[in-house]
Amino acid sequence: DGPMRKAPDDPGGTPADHQGLTVNEVAANGVASAPRDRLVLAPPALALTEEDAPLSALTPAPSPEALPDVEGATDVSVAPLPDAVPTDIDEILNSLADAQPLEPLAPVATPAPQAAPAAAGLTTPAVAAGPGLARSLRPKARPAALARGVSPTPTPSPGAARASDLDLDPARIPAGTRLVQLGAYDSAEVARSEWERIDARFGDFLEGKKRVVQRATNAGRTFYRLRAHGFADLADARRFCSELVAQNAACIPVRVE
Repeated sequence: DGPMRKAPDDPGGTPADHQGLTVNEVAANGVASAPRDRLVLAPPALALTEEDAPLSALTPAPSPEALPDVEGATDVSVAPLPDAVPTDIDEILNSLADAQPLEPLAPVATPAPQAAPAAAGLTTPAVAAGPGLARSLRPKARPAALARGVSPTPTPSPGAARASDLDLDPARIPAGTRLVQLGAYDSAEVARSEWERIDARFGDFLEGKKRVVQRATNAGRTFYRLRAHGFADLADARRFCSELVAQNAACIPVRVE
């Protein structure tokens, strides 16, 4: 790829290596040239720092004996250790601190225990003297002879009261009344719980409606119908079921026989 021959950038040729040496003159002329005026045998010496200098060039540090005397220096004398070294820790500390042993502390007087206050409901001591209340503000306990047990009246839970107001007895519904059936289940408890689930989804539609759980038997099997009461006529019941069926819920208009 590319030209087979290429002209050099310098028409005069490329200088060869090792030019100007005596050996080249001998090969070219047959005799050596005259000695040169200046001959360099090695590059100039490098200026090494103290950390780069060889170990032999480093100056050894002066010994402690050869240190010069400093004006104002004082001699420090070290006391020799005693022959008998104490083994008790208190004696060692006293000898190091050069202090006298501490005297034992005087026993601290323990205050006498105070009398426990009187129990609640018993005799309350009055203040002997000085400003303040003459009698404690704590109320006295009711005497045991006047204490009588009162049985609390059972209060129905909100859920039970709401269920009693919501449920409607099927026997009290006259024949021909229009209802809607929301499903049939194996037990009355399951039917009521299913009403709660439907109420969570369609609470606006069930506003003002009564829950009817009717027991029925068919082919020897007992089941419970879940129905809603509170419709004016068949058209009202059909409109109600059309809203629920549009949202994938079961609803069938029925009539009480």
